[in-house]
Amino acid sequence: MSFSVGICGLPNVGKSTLFKILTKREVKISPRPFTTIEPNVGIVSVPDERLDKLFSLTKSEKKTPTKIEFVDIAGLIKGAHKGEGLGNQFLAHIRHCDAICEVIRCFENPEAENVLREINPQKEIEILETELLMKDLETIERALEKGKEKERKEILEKIREEVLKGKKIKEISLSEKEKEEIKDFQFLTQKPAVYLLNVNGKTSFEKPKVNFLEMNLKEEEEMLNLTEEEKKELGLESKIEKLILSCYKILDLITFYTIAGGKETKAWTIKRGSKITEAAKKIHSDFLKFVKAEVINWKKFLEIGGWQKAREKGFLKIVGKDYIVQDGDVIEFKL
Repeated sequence: MSFSVGICGLPNVGKSTLFKILTKREVKISPRPFTTIEPNVGIVSVPDERLDKLFSLTKSEKKTPTKIEFVDIAGLIKGAHKGEGLGNQFLAHIRHCDAICEVIRCFENPEAENVLREINPQKEIEILETELLMKDLETIERALEKGKEKERKEILEKIREEVLKGKKIKEISLSEKEKEEIKDFQFLTQKPAVYLLNVNGKTSFEKPKVNFLEMNLKEEEEMLNLTEEEKKELGLESKIEKLILSCYKILDLITFYTIAGGKETKAWTIKRGSKITEAAKKIHSDFLKFVKAEVINWKKFLEIGGWQKAREKGFLKIVGKDYIVQDGDVIEFKL
């Protein structure tokens, strides 16, 4: 299973351009709103220097990075939670994503219609997040009206009270048990978010009150046709890797590695705090039969010079099924 990030925003803010840059795939981009109806879906490799170094040491035939899925979703407008524009489709598509990348317009371009009629990143963010919050409120109200949620009535009423005050669900103080109880509702404001300001270096604007990344998506798109040497000559540096890694981070993911003989050095994604049984399941269902596993941190693996030397010098940790996987573990399962 790959983790997915939904690219969302108002119409004509650069969502499809971002998707094209991430996936290096041509997508239909129009200056008119609501051109993206069915979402574009693309799998993107996560940049990983650790994997590169491990591959260099092992000299495997193949290097396989871990992946994230990006979904380019139709533009949202005010009133989307009531079905305005393509609102219901938009909100249904985003419900199935694990995180959200909100693209915010911070550039003037008379050729691409600005539905907001002004450059105001804070206002754009507020419109987007109000729509997500209103949809969550609607989901809660429907669940309570149906009366099927007797066991979860108390927690839903508690959340509704906070949502009515304008609080996102991820900002509400909930126990792990309560979070588990509401998991299958896939609340939109419970999802982690990255804010990407699409700038052009010419248009001035007031910074929004959130942590954000700035990126000139038009420039990034032009860089797709340049070699690394040409980018260096022009003094250009892509920020796309930073965005991918930010998405990986907000999903609270970690990476572990496997080295299959001389054949493949591979990175795998897992949720932080997962047991080694989850890691085994990722690789193959047969691996759940493992008796023990040998584990070593990637840095130590490089320092020592590979499996054999690590084994000889006693640097491998032997672990059982209760072991919690750590970021950067190199693992070998013993069936």
